[in-house]
Amino acid sequence: MPSPFPGMDPYLEGELWANFHGEFAMEIARELTPRLVPRYIAFTVKYFLPADPEEVEIVERLLSPDVGISEAAPTPVVPRAGAMASPSVELDTLVSIPIPHVAIEIRDSKNRRLITAIELLSPTNKSGQGRRKYLRKRRKILLSQTHLLEIDLLRMGKRVPMKHELPHGDYFVFLSRAGRRPKTNVWPISLQQPLPTVTIPLLPGDADLELDLQKVLSSVYDAFGLAYAIDYSLPPDVSLSPEYAGWADRLLRAAEKRN
Repeated sequence: MPSPFPGMDPYLEGELWANFHGEFAMEIARELTPRLVPRYIAFTVKYFLPADPEEVEIVERLLSPDVGISEAAPTPVVPRAGAMASPSVELDTLVSIPIPHVAIEIRDSKNRRLITAIELLSPTNKSGQGRRKYLRKRRKILLSQTHLLEIDLLRMGKRVPMKHELPHGDYFVFLSRAGRRPKTNVWPISLQQPLPTVTIPLLPGDADLELDLQKVLSSVYDAFGLAYAIDYSLPPDVSLSPEYAGWADRLLRAAEKRN
């Protein structure tokens, strides 16, 4: 059963994001592999970005339901008469929480050289210290001979830094080719349109591959029964503008997802 939305489903930006993120990355690798081998291999790579508890509570409470946050009142410590002085309360210190992310690496099969990195951005690499760590990783790639494709299917958080102001868009895809930096191909995407087909550059002399992002999204949506996991009678976790809310309501009613 397809999503009722023509492109990105805004309901996937909420509590289902953590699972969707990983499966979307895996599906990209599956989609590309038959056209990459034997010269190249697509690997999915998991890495972790730090997030402060406040960031996790605000964002990951919705987007990663497996991350639990609990807060207890300070525990008073009553000193005993004649005993060594003890602290009067116990408080929790701030400790960074590692949040998993999945990326795709296209490497040449002979030398395992990294040719193209594909990143699907998440809330924790769009804000806070997770963003700072991601930008350091991004900077290293941009200073190398590796191509970088960044897919941003989230309306919340900061976009990747660009020299000039981005055009209007709800979602974006950025392609930085190693031989054309600092020039970057940008796909601005409206919530009301299908996700684009983008290009995947490889080594000089090899033709670019095409990656149909809408096909990838539809495959993940169908394969994991997301139509049955989403309650479309409720508003999405990441709210829509009044204009989009009215459009989404009409769309969902026409698809008989909302009474």
